[in-house]
Amino acid sequence: MSVANQQQRIVYLSGAMVPESEAKISIFDSAVMLGDSLTESTRTFGHKPFRLDEHLTRLYRSLKVSRVDPGLSPAEMKRVTLDLLEANQSLMGPNDDCWIVHNVSRGLMKPGPSTAQANPATIMIFTAPMDLRGWARYYTEGCHAVTSISRAVPAQSLDARIKNRSRLFYTLADQEARLVDSEAQCVILDIDGNVSENKGGNVFAVVDGKLLTPTTENCLAGISRQTVLELAVELNIPVSEMRLQTYDFYTADEMFFTSTPYCIMPATRFNGLQIGDGRVGSITKRLLAAWSDRVGVDIVGQARSQLG
Repeated sequence: MSVANQQQRIVYLSGAMVPESEAKISIFDSAVMLGDSLTESTRTFGHKPFRLDEHLTRLYRSLKVSRVDPGLSPAEMKRVTLDLLEANQSLMGPNDDCWIVHNVSRGLMKPGPSTAQANPATIMIFTAPMDLRGWARYYTEGCHAVTSISRAVPAQSLDARIKNRSRLFYTLADQEARLVDSEAQCVILDIDGNVSENKGGNVFAVVDGKLLTPTTENCLAGISRQTVLELAVELNIPVSEMRLQTYDFYTADEMFFTSTPYCIMPATRFNGLQIGDGRVGSITKRLLAAWSDRVGVDIVGQARSQLG
């Protein structure tokens, strides 16, 4: 990581650009009181945001369904986001990239009879160094995917397409998987036993040359997920979105996760059983290479370079 990252970054907080150390919100904010906020995480490649428009579109859909008025139009939100990225640009080294994180809450909300928004939304945007060291070795070794005990929140309670900052459920699922393996990546099932998602991303299987992934009936409509689906079409890899069970992953030839920071994380074990031949598969490698070509950054090489 660049030594420049030791300097203080600027964040955007409800209309003001402030130093990171001075960014504070009220203990009566709905994000604190109720865990009530919506979120998006974008990353850069070569210092340029990747699919920022799609991330902001999803954010505004989440805000609408959650009945939160952000007080900014999508165009205004994009402008302040790019202004913030530019303000912190000098803190990134030439080979560094960063997160761009949006958190939007319902604003101040003291205890009372109604949870309706009564005050301006709290808008929090920050950038952070893209630290890939914890995932770097999985590109070549593959990770261990483990199902959690807890099941996904059913769509009847909360639609998985609403990307929210209430992460307790996902945190518990991740901890449950790590009871089996301290370095496990969790696979969350829905209440019917179908594979849903990972704590921060989506999951794919390759079976007989075909790419399979759960439908968005029970998982987040991930931007990284969509990128893989597009790349698969470009590479003439057949794709099917369908209900999948653990059997489909136990017997798969390949398996991988998708998420904003690492893009594609291969898995070579599932609940202790070897996937395919136990090595990162050819289709997974092709998709990773195609993604690197699309963004002009060697995704695997960038992660390895951070290991020193």
